[in-house]
Amino acid sequence: MVHPTLGGGQKMSSESSRPTVFLSYAHDDRVKAQKLAAVLERMGYTVWWDALIEGGTLYTKSINEALDASDAVVVLWSKQSIESNWVRDEAAQGRDRRRLVPLSLDGSDPPLGFRQFQMIDVSGWRGRADAPQMDAIRRAIAVAIGCEPPPPRTAAQPVSRRGVLVSGAAATLVGGGALVAWETGFFGSRAAKAASIAVLPFKNLSGNADQTFLADGMTEEVRSALSRNARLMVLAATSSNTVRDQIGDAKSIARGLGVAYLLEGSVQRAGDIVRVATTLTNGKSGFSEWSQRVDRPLADIFAFESEVARNVSNALSVQMATDAPAPGGTRNVQAYETYLRGKALYNAAGGEDSDREARANFELAIAADPKFALAHAALSRVLSSIAASSAQASELKPLYTAAVAQAQRAIDLAPTLPQGQLALGYAKFAGFLDVRGARPSYDKAYQYGRGDADIVLLYAAYTARTRRFREARDAIDWALALDPLNPRTHRAAGAIAYAARRYADAITQGRRALELNPKMSNANASVADSLMMLGKLADARAAYLKEPSAMFRLRGLAALEHRAGNQPAADRALSQLVSEVGDAAMYQQAEVMAQWGRADAAMARLQRARAIGDSGLSMIATDPLLDPIARDPRFTRLVKDLGFD
Repeated sequence: MVHPTLGGGQKMSSESSRPTVFLSYAHDDRVKAQKLAAVLERMGYTVWWDALIEGGTLYTKSINEALDASDAVVVLWSKQSIESNWVRDEAAQGRDRRRLVPLSLDGSDPPLGFRQFQMIDVSGWRGRADAPQMDAIRRAIAVAIGCEPPPPRTAAQPVSRRGVLVSGAAATLVGGGALVAWETGFFGSRAAKAASIAVLPFKNLSGNADQTFLADGMTEEVRSALSRNARLMVLAATSSNTVRDQIGDAKSIARGLGVAYLLEGSVQRAGDIVRVATTLTNGKSGFSEWSQRVDRPLADIFAFESEVARNVSNALSVQMATDAPAPGGTRNVQAYETYLRGKALYNAAGGEDSDREARANFELAIAADPKFALAHAALSRVLSSIAASSAQASELKPLYTAAVAQAQRAIDLAPTLPQGQLALGYAKFAGFLDVRGARPSYDKAYQYGRGDADIVLLYAAYTARTRRFREARDAIDWALALDPLNPRTHRAAGAIAYAARRYADAITQGRRALELNPKMSNANASVADSLMMLGKLADARAAYLKEPSAMFRLRGLAALEHRAGNQPAADRALSQLVSEVGDAAMYQQAEVMAQWGRADAAMARLQRARAIGDSGLSMIATDPLLDPIARDPRFTRLVKDLGFD
């Protein structure tokens, strides 16, 4: 955003010359920050806060630019924010520029260095725009920037923001608890009503159960095309699919999913001709807003999916950024069919057999159309999955090498394909621990695919493991908003909280994952890890014993029984880990040695894990189980050598 300079060095925003306010706050205070931002917008200010960052590539640079361009820096002091280095740094810049407006959310005093400024206590504020505290804030901002307060915004004026993502849906973000309100007008009064949509599973009307993959594939590709629109919040597949067999009216289904609109469809195939019917329903009224039925050759399906997305967006008066078809598709019928069959197998997450069958289907799709970028990206992901979950140590490097090659081919064919960028980043990071080399790919995947919950989730996991916790927490909150009923999302949120040593939050998210999928791998162990760290050993033991994955169950029990003073039980668990899982659990053996206080043995196993390419090392920089050796010079040198800053 460019700001013309006024007399005396004062800068004003280019949007109708309204003053720009930078809002600094701690993540735990996000709900109150969002309410305040909405009121300040209504008062006539342009508000910049970190939900506005686009792309994810230059987070710190974006913050610095926004601080430099702001007319006032409003700091929300609280028990949480006074401990935040980010908030202190932002407040210092506002102080040094004499643009600081300090508020107290909970009656806390600001830290030393900021107490010379008169602070406004908003601990009793309940969100009313006409409250006395808001008038005091308006006057304080005017004093800070040396001009009259702006005229309040009228209700008809849209709020101008650069692609708000976390805001705009009538839902509560499960992860961070950030209340998102329609009436804040983040997208303008009309577009706000169209901010969220669920694409329900398309029905297979072909009379052949073997064609279900086509209906499921159509559903997924239409959802993907809609998610390219940054002004739509598109509920992810796992959450949308919970109503696959549900009987109920549109209003109750929309209310249950927390969305404003439903898109339903059916697919009927006759040879290479596909009849697709789609209906857009208003979740509030229950009435249809738009419907379409067309017959298309299967080879034209990718273009048709983009057409559906465009028509839905037009019906909702939400402009698409581009009318171009989504990148990476094919017009080859055989390639498309085998690709969809492969995706159905991969999404089923049935283990090694289904992964290897999915691999075979993706390879057939590529053989039919070597320029099918989505198939190359999918093959890369399944190769990485096989390496991470079921391969022998000797297979790891060949599998990850092939995964990198396939991802790079996808990017060469379609540079803006988020699935290709994600596949490359994941293969580099998990397979070769190329921390720095993976970052550009992850950042581009997030930039191009931030409407896709799976991409956002994996980006959040990467940023957490590379100690970019603020970005990780914001990303996982958004993933939870996009896919609140997906146990994988909650498990990832728990892992991110655990890496940040927020053990209570990790337990909450892990237990939510288990509510959604009681048989989920590594969810019980994740809960148990946090319980152990909090000293709740009996509860942790019970959770470990429920863990279906031998690797994580035995690793956890070996560490826990040592803490409990039962070394024979700890020895038995470690012995089983070595005999049952072998070198594939080398990193987990290192965790156990660290917990036992055997630094030399832990380091030897970490070096061995590095030699064989153990993907567990991707957690090394943030793993609480390795805290006992965190200050060992050999450990810090290894972490640095691996590329963790």
